[in-house]
Amino acid sequence: MNFKKYIKIYSLFLYTSLASELEYKANVIIDFITAILSLIGSIFLLSIFFKSSESIGGWSFEQALIIQGIYTILNGITNTWLNPNLTEIVKHIREGTLDFVLIKPIDSQFYISLKKIAPSGFLEIILGFCLLCYCVVINQININFEFFLLCFTTLFCSIVILYSLWFLISTTTIWFVKTWNATEVLRSFLYIGRFPLNSFSFSLRIFFSIFIPIAFITTIPSEVFLGLAEIWEIFLEIIVSSIFLIFSRRFWLFALKYYTSASS
Repeated sequence: MNFKKYIKIYSLFLYTSLASELEYKANVIIDFITAILSLIGSIFLLSIFFKSSESIGGWSFEQALIIQGIYTILNGITNTWLNPNLTEIVKHIREGTLDFVLIKPIDSQFYISLKKIAPSGFLEIILGFCLLCYCVVINQININFEFFLLCFTTLFCSIVILYSLWFLISTTTIWFVKTWNATEVLRSFLYIGRFPLNSFSFSLRIFFSIFIPIAFITTIPSEVFLGLAEIWEIFLEIIVSSIFLIFSRRFWLFALKYYTSASS
């Protein structure tokens, strides 16, 4: 793979998306206000759960804010890259424009996944990191190189798992166009990721660890942030994210064998 070529192509994707977004500068202000109000609303909802108890599942309110910060970052990434691009797969298949994607001299999964960027999602990502910085102060967390390395590794793995889940569901539209509604179900499940996994019953913890891996997406990175994660949990998240990414790639290539071209 020619990495320089793909970096250049992606920079063009980024440039055109930013240019398109900045045509309507008022939208940037509206998106910023919306992102702030959404985060305030989420923190307020989280605080309600702590009204009658100082801790939930062994997590204090100050610690639970870390999960909210990570969730905000991941939601921003979803709104920036996943939602604008992967929702287009159904349109490509319905209108037959996937043919034009497949004949381009670049990898089809790369094009499908990164063609569009919604810059408004960057605001959520920035707010999420700001919240995490605040959590460092209130939880008196010691910052060092190992802390940054482990946090970056687990957060990156969370992004990979989230992307793979979305892409797997999106790919099934080659057979069943209406299955796109399943992504809304996935978003509803991920909404639960704002809360500590230990606050749920044992059966739900198993479900959210195996079938919908929320534990790997939000809880483990939060435990790493607090220095509570075991080393085996970190390695397990790396393994799980690798499996999801490889499987999503192979599933896409497998699905393309069953795609019926609009010109055939």
